[in-house]
Amino acid sequence: MKKIRTYNNIAAKGLDKFPQESYQVSSACEEPDAILLRSHKLHTETLPNSVLAIARAGAGVNNIPVSDYTPQGVVVFNTPGANSNAVKELVLASLLLGSRGITQSMRYVDSLASETDPAQLHKKVEAGKKQYGGSELEGKTLGVVGLGAIGAKIANLALSLGMKVIGYDPKLSVEAAWQLSSNVTRAANLNSLLARSDFITLHVPVVPATLGFINEDAFSAIKEGAQLINLARGELVDEGAVIAALDSGKLTRYIADFPSEALIAHEKAILFPHLGASTVEAEENCAVMGANQLVDFLDNGNIINSVNFPAVSMERTTGHRVTFANDNVPKVLGTVLNLLADLNINVFDMVNKSRDEIAYTILDIEQEPTAHLLEKISNVEHVFHVRSV
Repeated sequence: MKKIRTYNNIAAKGLDKFPQESYQVSSACEEPDAILLRSHKLHTETLPNSVLAIARAGAGVNNIPVSDYTPQGVVVFNTPGANSNAVKELVLASLLLGSRGITQSMRYVDSLASETDPAQLHKKVEAGKKQYGGSELEGKTLGVVGLGAIGAKIANLALSLGMKVIGYDPKLSVEAAWQLSSNVTRAANLNSLLARSDFITLHVPVVPATLGFINEDAFSAIKEGAQLINLARGELVDEGAVIAALDSGKLTRYIADFPSEALIAHEKAILFPHLGASTVEAEENCAVMGANQLVDFLDNGNIINSVNFPAVSMERTTGHRVTFANDNVPKVLGTVLNLLADLNINVFDMVNKSRDEIAYTILDIEQEPTAHLLEKISNVEHVFHVRSV
């Protein structure tokens, strides 16, 4: 019986993906084989030695100390694209909120609550609405920074609204490119996008290269009067630079999913309480994808959507499968294959992939792997994790 420890409130549709006859799922199970979580932070917790994998029901993994777990052979999954429609729709709402003065006009109407004379109320409504005329999205330019699953959907949606779209993503994948309309103009660099966009929306992960990358230098390049939408991560922007740009009028609006004390007090900021992926559908999609990935890994050794291991998947040709992870250096795979040959063990099928410093191999072999065989593979130099699946 495989054990899954859960944190946070995981959607039931996801939990149902674990076969009841072979999986035990609980928030308190001891020695779990894997963990499924949402926002729970693992940085201060001791990970049980039994854990083979962790799935984050969401795109970001900043609540997981990935670099600590990788040398232990722990595969960390995320669920890219599962919440993309929810974020896409909130970006649309953000564009409308920013362009039409909706929140400001609502506050104005709320201020009229004490008016009891219908004629006076009508007069004040008509007089006040002149402040909130706003502008239409059609014909405006949207700059999309990050053209992954979410960014591509937003770019295509904006085009359907009659907007012009500029995209920037130096690491655009072939798969993402296939999802992107050919009418999206690709910017040569970030500053080119910033200088030409009426609205900018961010859809990149927080990594050292993007930490605070929307800073004073970025605002010096941005188009006068632009609006910035950040539903990705608060750490992508330099908050002080945002406030300075709002104060100077360089930026007319900052719309974000990450409130802070300084921004809440600013009249030009529209802030949400981290609503981006909080729809029922998004939470279910993330839970289902995360659960399916854990089952496929625990049952078959396949890795899909890992943030620290290569993508490796192979259909089973026999019931006897061995997987191992090693430092991505020469001769390791050859040494393991020679070891199997010396033991007269036939390999029916195999796949080997690498990612940065990590290599991962799946081997389907003719006979059931013994503890002796697994030990011999684990003793090969640079191999740091071996498993019989």
